[in-house]
Amino acid sequence: MTYDVPIRDDSIRLGQFLKLANLIENGSDAKHVTADGLVTVNGEVETRRGRQLVKGDVVTLGSESARVG
Repeated sequence: MTYDVPIRDDSIRLGQFLKLANLIENGSDAKHVTADGLVTVNGEVETRRGRQLVKGDVVTLGSESARVG
């Protein structure tokens, strides 16, 4: 199941979004899960935690998915 997570600006960094969407416990976890190839953006593995996400992008970690809203 994918849920929408609203953001204030036009874009957000992947690491920030993982925390905002409660897909990780804290910001330092973003480095580990992205480096280990555990995060996908729109179905493709993403290893850059600084990647800019825009509205409509879907981020998945394990069985959880969140859409940038």
